[in-house]
Amino acid sequence: MAGITDFVLRSLVREYSKTCLLTTEMISSEALTQVKDTDIVARGENHSPVSYQLSGHKPKMIADCAKYLEKYADMIDINMGCPVNKVVKGTDGCALMRNPDLAQEIVRTVKSNITVPLSVKFRLGYTFDELNYVEYGQKMQEAGADFITIHARTRSQMYGGKADWKKIAELKRNVDIPVFANGDIVSPETAAECLEQSQADGVAIGRGALGDPSLLHRVEEYINNGKYLPPPNLEEKIDTLKKHLLKEVEFRGENVGVKFCRKFYPYYVNNFTGASKLRGELVLIDSLDEIFKKLDGILRG
Repeated sequence: MAGITDFVLRSLVREYSKTCLLTTEMISSEALTQVKDTDIVARGENHSPVSYQLSGHKPKMIADCAKYLEKYADMIDINMGCPVNKVVKGTDGCALMRNPDLAQEIVRTVKSNITVPLSVKFRLGYTFDELNYVEYGQKMQEAGADFITIHARTRSQMYGGKADWKKIAELKRNVDIPVFANGDIVSPETAAECLEQSQADGVAIGRGALGDPSLLHRVEEYINNGKYLPPPNLEEKIDTLKKHLLKEVEFRGENVGVKFCRKFYPYYVNNFTGASKLRGELVLIDSLDEIFKKLDGILRG
């Protein structure tokens, strides 16, 4: 998720789950070609296993970027599922589902240039009239993808409506490589339900982890060990937000770090009386100390 699963959020998730596959935020191959040494490629010593996620539509350029990222990556992921307008207008992301021949060329070219595993992420189709996910998955397999992840929505749905996990089962029946299911996985229970309906080999969690970096660990415990761990309470969420803020400030500096974290406030500060008003106050504060005082006030009531 561009601008979301950065170095800090990945580090927070790893504090809970020691074994899940982390994925970087989406990295534009065009941008990476122009500026190589950026914060976006940073990784922690304990981040492994971590997949570096690339977007683009120029096979050689993406392959060159993938080769460059091998020094950091345990695997490479090509994003062919992003539905955002500015991405698809550039013929990247989900726009590639309308050009499967080009998508295959990208996968073949990248695969021939790297030694780490390669995955591809895509959706059910561009619209409900273009549900080509089964054929598309087969083409990705033929081109050399080691596994695929499918978000069970169309591009036209964006993130609205409900993910159709049952459709993933059809894809699973028609390919031989592992399939991972994505979309609407927000709890251990929904992860288990998704696996049952999709028959997928595993789940990929994105937005569900916002405000709750413990989610992946809780899903692992539920699926693998039958152990239910409750979601964080308000005090735990506020403590995690403070840690998130502090780590972003350490990583980016106070001015940039505080502003970067504002997008996360709705996921941490919610479900209590006055939450909306408090979020409105928090986004106007630039001082980390003042933000901490405001957050401590929540717990004092």
